[in-house]
Amino acid sequence: MILQALYEYYQRKAQDPDSNIAPQGLEWKEIPFLIVIDKEGNFIKLEETNEGSGKEKRSKRFLVNKSVGRSGANSWQIVNVFWDHFGYVLAHPKDESSKSVDAAKKQQSSFINDINNWCSKFPENGQFAAVQKFYQQDNNPTKILADPLWSECIKKPGTNLSFRLIGETYIVAEHPDLHLNETKNESDLLDESALKSICLITGEKTPIAVLHTATSIPGGKSGAKLVGFQKNSGYDSYYKEQGLNAPVSVKAEDAYSTALNVLLGKDSKNKYKIGDTTVVFWAEKKTILEDCFPFFFVSPPKDDPDANIREIRSFLNSVHTGILNTDNQNKFYVLGLSPNAARISVRFWKPGTIAEFSDNIMQHFHDLEMVKGGNDEREYFSLFNLLTQVSFQYKIDNLPPNIVGSVMQSIINGTLYPTTLQMQCLCRIKADRNVTFIRAAILKAYLNRKNRIINHLKEREITMALDLENKNQGYLCGRLFAVLEKIQEDAQPGINSTIKDRFYGAASVTPITVFSRLLSLSNHHLGKLESGRKFWHEKQIQEIMDGISSNGMPAHLSLDDQSRFAIGYYQQRKDLYTSKKNSETK
Repeated sequence: MILQALYEYYQRKAQDPDSNIAPQGLEWKEIPFLIVIDKEGNFIKLEETNEGSGKEKRSKRFLVNKSVGRSGANSWQIVNVFWDHFGYVLAHPKDESSKSVDAAKKQQSSFINDINNWCSKFPENGQFAAVQKFYQQDNNPTKILADPLWSECIKKPGTNLSFRLIGETYIVAEHPDLHLNETKNESDLLDESALKSICLITGEKTPIAVLHTATSIPGGKSGAKLVGFQKNSGYDSYYKEQGLNAPVSVKAEDAYSTALNVLLGKDSKNKYKIGDTTVVFWAEKKTILEDCFPFFFVSPPKDDPDANIREIRSFLNSVHTGILNTDNQNKFYVLGLSPNAARISVRFWKPGTIAEFSDNIMQHFHDLEMVKGGNDEREYFSLFNLLTQVSFQYKIDNLPPNIVGSVMQSIINGTLYPTTLQMQCLCRIKADRNVTFIRAAILKAYLNRKNRIINHLKEREITMALDLENKNQGYLCGRLFAVLEKIQEDAQPGINSTIKDRFYGAASVTPITVFSRLLSLSNHHLGKLESGRKFWHEKQIQEIMDGISSNGMPAHLSLDDQSRFAIGYYQQRKDLYTSKKNSETK
């Protein structure tokens, strides 16, 4: 299903004249350095292709024959066409070991043989001939080593190089003669009937790709693959080797791997990274959701901190106004990937329609709705912002493994939020002794979704603002704690620490152990207030205590009731300060 969707995405982009996706058999490749030569093969200079400046600086991309997969002891025999890393092009080893030196010599020998083959196919091509002559010049290697850019070229292992004939605007690897033969791999397989099978993507009996194209994923090896089978690993089926175990045609493999590399590319707007997971997404047809989807999850750009809010608001408005409804049956795909040795691990995969994704995302933001006040100025929060609020030192890397992917799946699938999210939130509240707007919203969303999906609305739904009819014991205890704290603050204006700093943890877990002491302490604080305010606070305490069980304060609160305690505390605090502001304006 994943490969099929990627294959179809390639077809979509190939039909779009503005997409600039590489044609079949070709790819856009960053090549940092060029060897500039004359028509006689004499070395002129090394040329750096970097464009831009500062953090925007990057190597230029060239449209070249697609890189080939290579693995095993004989991988040195497989070369790229007129471009490759400096082991192949210049026989420069990755280190000084004798093994690396011998390998580099073998690599260059294969590279030169491939050049000779192309020269024999196109004897009139002067650029191919110039590169062939380059390797016949004994002094060229010495000249390259003396070039000022050589030290920069070898700083990074595996740096790619190609050739440019002086006076030409394009590199040799971009020559049209090469591009006319971009399907050579498929044609070469036509006579090898043993490699023919039914393609799992197209359903056609056609030559099968034995090795799949490597994909570069953040945090992973450059040669990582989405589909791969180790040769003679013991997992072969019916004596089949490598890619023949999961037959994908050469043509289909080229399409899906090109699409995946485009989605994961540096310039891609269809990807984002959160935690250790890289997420790519795309649609069957162009849609508004493709433009705003990443803003639901990632941190806002540093140069535009309100970008997420605008995009989320725009999306929600497009749903309400019906703009997105015309796209309801358009298929949408989300794929979560992470590096795993030489493989790419699929963390999650979600196919669906625009309507399904829209409904689930809208439900997520609805579940998070919470009364705001004070400095809580943001209207919407991305997943990144949510998760930083439940992580140590507000760093998402400090979260437990898999929580990011689990929460993301909950959002796009419309399923339960993971229990780890609730536990992390409660831990941070107790550690920081601070129930923020986002933390209260997370706990509300978790409980309401659990009540809706698991308990079938048996529990009272938690509202976004103070609910005077909610008689849950945890919720009432949280409200009472907020009132007692406010009494202390009114009695001691400017106090640096309140009962929250000493007693929040115990009050939210084992109320019976601390509330008798807190109520006794509040009587002392009430004695310092003027009669009107004292009466008002006493009335609030009594109204809350009327809802407490006749058996007294709960001995222990479950995780869910600890969550309700936090929500009750937060909502009561907001109500108290809203009431105070309103009374001051009268």
